Amino acid sequence: QVQLVESGGGLVQAGGSLRLSCAASGRTFSGYTMAWFRQAPGKEREFVGAVSWSGTSTTYADSVKGRFSISRDNAKNTVDLHMNTLKPEDTAVYYCAAGRFYSSTLNNYDSWGQGTQVTVSS
Repeated sequence: QVQLVESGGGLVQAGGSLRLSCAASGRTFSGYTMAWFRQAPGKEREFVGAVSWSGTSTTYADSVKGRFSISRDNAKNTVDLHMNTLKPEDTAVYYCAAGRFYSSTLNNYDSWGQGTQVTVSS
């Protein structure tokens, strides 16, 4: 497993932008698919997006496609979630996760960060 720590959450107005970062330590970071999930109050944790181990492939949930993007830097062991045109419904705790396969399935990911709160005001 890898240890993951998110940062960058906060309060932003609708239409604004925010960048979340995830720093990894432990086992070889470059061998993992990295993903972002989010969980709003009273809702299940949902997939936001993922980036392959090489960084050449990304996939996103329909709800964020065209607004969010993920990038990774294997030399720095970091993965970022760039969020633009934020909406109140994007409000959630955002989690960074590491998994063995390029997948949107929650169960694929066995290393999780502690989460960072993103609140979008209307």
